[in-house]
Amino acid sequence: MNTRFPFADWFRNSSPYINAHRGRTFVILIEGDALSSSRRTQLIQDLALLHTLGVKLVVVFGVRPQVAEALQAAGIEADRHQGRWVVTREILGHLEQQVATLRLRLEASLSQGLPNTPLHGVELSAVSGNLVMAKPLGVRHGVDFLHGGEVRRVRSEAIQGLLSQQAIVVLPPLGYSSTGEVFDLDAAEVAEHAAVALAADKLILLGEGEGLFGEDGELLRQLNPEEAAVMAPPRDDDSELSRHLAAACGAARRGVGRTHLLSWRDRDALLGELFTRDGIGTMITRQGYEQLRKARLEDVGGLLALLGPLEQRGILVARSRERLEHEIDDYVVLERDGMIIGCAALHLSRDAAMGELACVAVHDDYRRGQRGEQLLAEIELRARRAGVERLYALTTHTVHWFIEHGFVSAGLQDLPPMRREAYNSARNSKVLLKSL
Repeated sequence: MNTRFPFADWFRNSSPYINAHRGRTFVILIEGDALSSSRRTQLIQDLALLHTLGVKLVVVFGVRPQVAEALQAAGIEADRHQGRWVVTREILGHLEQQVATLRLRLEASLSQGLPNTPLHGVELSAVSGNLVMAKPLGVRHGVDFLHGGEVRRVRSEAIQGLLSQQAIVVLPPLGYSSTGEVFDLDAAEVAEHAAVALAADKLILLGEGEGLFGEDGELLRQLNPEEAAVMAPPRDDDSELSRHLAAACGAARRGVGRTHLLSWRDRDALLGELFTRDGIGTMITRQGYEQLRKARLEDVGGLLALLGPLEQRGILVARSRERLEHEIDDYVVLERDGMIIGCAALHLSRDAAMGELACVAVHDDYRRGQRGEQLLAEIELRARRAGVERLYALTTHTVHWFIEHGFVSAGLQDLPPMRREAYNSARNSKVLLKSL
């Protein structure tokens, strides 16, 4: 059915994510390029929206392009080693100035409340401070990095206190030492350490790239840290992607629930990643984003939602809630981020040598990706463990799929007696068999 307002459907579908994100802690890195562009206003508005929806925000920002431009204007050429500047006192002065300027701009942007702006009526408190402790990089491979540093400790209790007061915490790429010194830090490293120290639910890294791509050029939606690390650039590569990927993998390995690589150039990336099931960029996580498992009683609602459209089209026999609850132990399901996107069942008969492969279904949006094959393989494994020698299936629409996967045409006489007696001649289903 057509709708006058497509946004309304999107909003309805996003409600599970609104509920899931409320009260969660997100650490978001915004690189300096994004804050120099026309996208800054949009990003600030998106951050404000997340805050109003109950997300606890820690915003880390980068200043590399701003500092590089300031150094060029001053005629200063900084030495670089292993992707980091050798930070002299003079360079540190420019760095501090750019950090202060950008932090003030962020605070000013978060304070907008004019009637013609999306932040009208929203009062945000943006708080920064000496929340990241640092130590010097020191001398490495004979090079003294001077005021270049690395994160020593994130003051997580102080940040948690600010977040509990509904403040947005802003972390610049600077750190402070116990001796009162200021050190230049890598923004991605700050974001990683903050996410780990806060046990954040998400670390979101907004850079130039959309994420990671496979050899076929397709965007990779989900990887674990080990899979992502294989795709990392060489160690001497100091690119933004290299830094972001290292931070994402490091945070995922150290307990951060999900890390996301997104492009700030895509105006919909942040909200699209957080409020749609498939997202926009690349997610790196140790958690199972899509898993095949045994069905549970609480899955019945999801199964009804999956099977209903197929039953209406006559592809599957209608199953009541009561029947599904009674047979739930026969089912396996494919779950994707809380949604049942596929299922199959193995019904055993009194003739233990035969089992019925029933209710093989995959949501229309997820037909690609060999999910039907996954379900079939799991049912065959369960059947063999139960001592089943032959699987049979009854279908009206998908004969070719079953034949392509090892089934052969059979007749009513090949079914177990009880299943033969229950056969619905009005549907005229085809019978197929597969030896295990």
